[in-house]
This record gives sequence, structure tokens and C-alpha cells, in this order.
Amino acid sequence: MSSSKLRRQIAWEAARLIYERHESEYYRAKMKAARWICKGWVKPADLPSNAEIRDEIQALARLYEGDRRVDRLREMRLDALRLMRLLSRYRPRLIGSVLTGHIRDGSDIDLHVFSDSLEGIAGILDEEGVVYRVERKRVRKHGEERVFTHIHVQDRFPFELTVYSSDQAHYVFKSSITGKPIERKSIAELEEFLHEEYQDLDLANAMAAAEEQVDRFQVYESLLLPLENVKQNKKFHPEGDALYHSLQVFDLACDELPYDEEFLLAALLHDVGKAIDPRDHVAAALESLEGFITERTGWLIEHHMEAHGVLDHTIGARAKRRLQQSENYDDLILLSRCDRAGRVAGVEASELDEVLDYIRSLGTAFG
Repeated sequence: MSSSKLRRQIAWEAARLIYERHESEYYRAKMKAARWICKGWVKPADLPSNAEIRDEIQALARLYEGDRRVDRLREMRLDALRLMRLLSRYRPRLIGSVLTGHIRDGSDIDLHVFSDSLEGIAGILDEEGVVYRVERKRVRKHGEERVFTHIHVQDRFPFELTVYSSDQAHYVFKSSITGKPIERKSIAELEEFLHEEYQDLDLANAMAAAEEQVDRFQVYESLLLPLENVKQNKKFHPEGDALYHSLQVFDLACDELPYDEEFLLAALLHDVGKAIDPRDHVAAALESLEGFITERTGWLIEHHMEAHGVLDHTIGARAKRRLQQSENYDDLILLSRCDRAGRVAGVEASELDEVLDYIRSLGTAFG
């Protein structure tokens, strides 16, 4: 096999490992690919560069994601500008795949921000109601250990903010892929770039629309958290509060249809109306979720109480036939079974933030 053909094969296999998220680092991916293809030792000259692997990743992204990747890239760049404007005092810089255009499903929006403390940045995020977590990561390179501070923001698209000290704002960072200075843009540079890249774009209107968009996961969380204070009739709900019940139902639903986001959301959100109007919790749930769930999820929530009647054989024949006419009838009955089974006192259930992160990852992976 020629060395060029071998390099391409290793590059493609390494790209597949990264694209499918079996590996996250280029070096590990290329070494694993080389061992699998060559069944042993491989000459360093036959190993592809990080840039070659990146190009193969983009080929896979174009193949599997099609035109929606182009639309998502534009939306991610606008979202990057929105958050950069909020954090303008910390001299944010957009870097990475959203700037270069090398995104794929699951890509973060990567920003560098410069501050000598986290309090100011955290204060702005808290004021905006943004969900985030702080990670301090130890990295050893060339015999030297450094601690990097990352802020992972969960918004319409995921962000990773790397916080550097304010005196590093003009430091020239090198790319781990090319070894050259990384591409980065300030707020003003990004605005100019957007005007050049999207000549039909009305930036002011686009940004106003982006700022008005609400992260649906913040809506879900705000509706679910009050359920912790909703105590239910122990005869029917010996497990306790309605949030604990909802998380149990979600776990059971996830065992049945782990990749069906619409079904999982129906399982998680079916009782959110109990904290709003216990007398008609179904109508209250549907009203509060309007615009933030699909028609199918809404239908499952709307009829989940009637499905109990199907299982109890207490529903009328005409009402049952009406439900059976829906293509989602079997899923409705499955939801009802999960609802009934999710009423066990003391059973271990997932945490709410873990559940929301999981559903968010489905939306990212499958669009």
C-alpha cells in the first residue's frame, strides 16, 4: 500500500472516531486508527497531520448533516456575537470551529475571555439566567502542568469559555492542529466578518431576533423545579413529590426509547401543570409549554390521563377509538405504563440537570 493511501485511510478512520465521539483528541484518534489499520507499528511519516484529519471530519459532516449544517453555522456565529457583547468588558475572542466553519454535530462555541477573577463573568451569566458550570482542568504538556479554567454554558448552543488572566489578552495562542497562531476575532472583527460572509444579513434585526429567543431548556427547568414542592396523595403516589415522580418516569421512558426526544420530553414534562393549576394540570402544562415542545410531545401530554383509562378499561369505546386513530397511540400507552411504574418510594432516580443535559445532547446529535 502506498504511503499516501495509508495516510488517507488512517486520516479517515481517525476522523470517524472523532466524529462519532469515540475519541476527542487528534493524537489518540490517529494512533488508534493506525494500530487498527496497520495491525502494528507504523512509520511516523505515514501518520496524517491534524489538519488532514480535520478535513476528513468536515467531509463526514457534509455527508451526514447536509444543508442544515450551513444554517446552524450562521446561527452559532450570531449566538457567539450575542454572548460576546454581554461579556464585552472581558475582551472576548471567538476561536475554533464556529469561526473557521469546521463545525459538526455537537460542536461548542469556543470563546477566550480575559479576567483576573470569575466573579464578574459569573455575575453577568447569573443576571441573564444562563445555566453554566465551572471546570478547572489540569493539563501536563512538555513536562509542565497548567490549570485551565473553563466555563461551560448551556444555551441554545453549548459554549466553552476559557478564562485567561487579563494580561494575556494580546498573547498569541498557537493551534494544536496547525501549530500556527490561531484564528480569532474580537466583537468588532466578528461583526465585520458577518457582514462580509452573509451579505444579505441585516445584522441588527438578526441580533434582535437572537436575543429574543429563549432557551427551551431553561423553560423546562423553571417548570420542573417547583414540582419538588408539590406533595401528592400517598395512596396513588407513595414515592413523594411530583419532581421525584417525573424523574422516575423519565428514567423508565429512557429505558424504552432512549433516543426519542419527543417521547422523553413527554415523560419528563407530563405533570408540570401540577405546580400551576392542580385542578387541571394537563391544560396548565400545555399552556405553559406552548411553543417549546413539538405537536407530538403535546399530544402525548394532553392524553396521558386518558391512557390510564385505557389500561384500567374505564374509558368509553368511542374515546378509545379516537385515541387509537393516532399514529402515536402505542407510545401513549407506553408513556402511561411508565407513569404508573414511576411511583416507587426510595428508588434511585437521575438528577434533573443530568436529565436536561441528556435531552440537550440528543437535540445536538440528531438535530
